[in-house]
Amino acid sequence: MSLRRYLAALAGVALVLQPVSVAFAQSAPVTVKVNMARVLRINAPAATVIIGNPGIADITIQDPQTLVLTGKSFGQTNLIVLDTLGNPVADTIVQVVQDQADVVTVYMGDARNSYACTPVCQPMVMLGDDGAFSSEAVASSKTLSNMAAGQ
Repeated sequence: MSLRRYLAALAGVALVLQPVSVAFAQSAPVTVKVNMARVLRINAPAATVIIGNPGIADITIQDPQTLVLTGKSFGQTNLIVLDTLGNPVADTIVQVVQDQADVVTVYMGDARNSYACTPVCQPMVMLGDDGAFSSEAVASSKTLSNMAAGQ
């Protein structure tokens, strides 16, 4: 395929990723909060999705025109969407950010602990928190999950 024909084909199927109810330009970064998921709607079917650094974000195809983006750790990476022929139809930056609303950070010497305070402060796991604090919060969460599951 000639470069001219390839570019014409790309122009015909160029995607604009669209988070549910909010549109954004393809050149603008897609943002997602760490430990949160976001639904992205696309206007052409996706066959393959690629995340540059899967340690920062994860992406899955819910259906051919719905993607689910999950923030795993802070930072930036890229997202590439390919059609069934392997042609790139979208390429954008993904930025994973921290949700600052209602988060209280407590420093005790070198140890950092994070709390979600809506309306009562409860421990939450954030990257960079003290290891013992995070382990205790995760263990407590697992205990509650097991109790809810009847285990």
